[in-house]
Amino acid sequence: MHRNRLRAAALLTAAAAATSGLAACSLGGTTDRSASPGRTVVVATHDSWAMSKSVLRRFTKQTGYTVKIEPNGDVGQLTNKLVLTKGAPIADMTYGIDNTFASRAVDQGVLVDYSPPGQAASAASYALPDPTAARQLTPVDYGDVCVNVDDVWFRKHGRTPPRTLADLTRPAYKGLFVTPGATTSSPGLAFLLATVARYGDHWPAYWKRLMANGTKITSGWDGAYEVDFTAGGGNGDRPIVLSYDSSPPYTIPKGGHRPTTSALLDTCFRQVEYAGVLKGANDPAGAKAFVRFMTERPFQEALPENMYVFPVDSKATLPAAWARWAKVPAHPFSVPPAEIAAKRDVWLRTWSDLTSR
Repeated sequence: MHRNRLRAAALLTAAAAATSGLAACSLGGTTDRSASPGRTVVVATHDSWAMSKSVLRRFTKQTGYTVKIEPNGDVGQLTNKLVLTKGAPIADMTYGIDNTFASRAVDQGVLVDYSPPGQAASAASYALPDPTAARQLTPVDYGDVCVNVDDVWFRKHGRTPPRTLADLTRPAYKGLFVTPGATTSSPGLAFLLATVARYGDHWPAYWKRLMANGTKITSGWDGAYEVDFTAGGGNGDRPIVLSYDSSPPYTIPKGGHRPTTSALLDTCFRQVEYAGVLKGANDPAGAKAFVRFMTERPFQEALPENMYVFPVDSKATLPAAWARWAKVPAHPFSVPPAEIAAKRDVWLRTWSDLTSR
């Protein structure tokens, strides 16, 4: 789920704070006695990392470890850098590899086996299907990339919003949809995978129809949502955008009681983010301690308001607005990670050809 997912100004501020130096935290629960006071655990992550200092201080209080965050671009850039540096790892552990890149990291031998004890039973449903991958990558959070619509715009114009992927190709929605590109953004890739899951080998024909219907491609989520989307931060003219199932709660106006947008739950692709210990880590004990901490309740409950994703612990309390308005799809699209790893490059080349005409 990833930068490259819903990030408002609050996220950008938090991310800057998190990457400006060392952060620390502690957990009111189990204690890792193998940790050494005064040590630092280095975490290689994506640029969307954001976690409150108060949560991180809990970890330091418990273990004596401080946490140094090292951002490395989007999830694809992060994974590629870990592969290229696997002989001399750039960190002790990693967070943010998702189900679209997990197979690449595992197949390249970047990680070691570690499964933290005591993780919530609900986390098992987010484990990777490959046994080796499941031993090396611990599920931390998830989010669904979904088409979003500006409900106010559609009511104002007396028009019915779309509901499905097929609807986006219909003349009624010509020139109304904007999405970040699959080669330049994590949500853009997720949307491509949603169409692969829905249409199988016929997905290129779907994209031809989509482009013929006036779909606009941007380089990233910010441009699509904040500039082109009618309910975004600018003066956009497109009331349909690719975003997240967690986006609507952030469109509740000041003094209002409900979002002005909604996510189309029949269009979603699920992204799950994982944490793992890097092979050759300078401090594997610290890495294991922090991976374990990320599965515990304080960190899990801090995820929505800091990183705009859902915790894998189903018993973690959600913010009130999320509990009411952040609807999760019952049957999100998915593609097996091994198939993604085998076909990603071919899919992206084909997608580039289709969208550049």
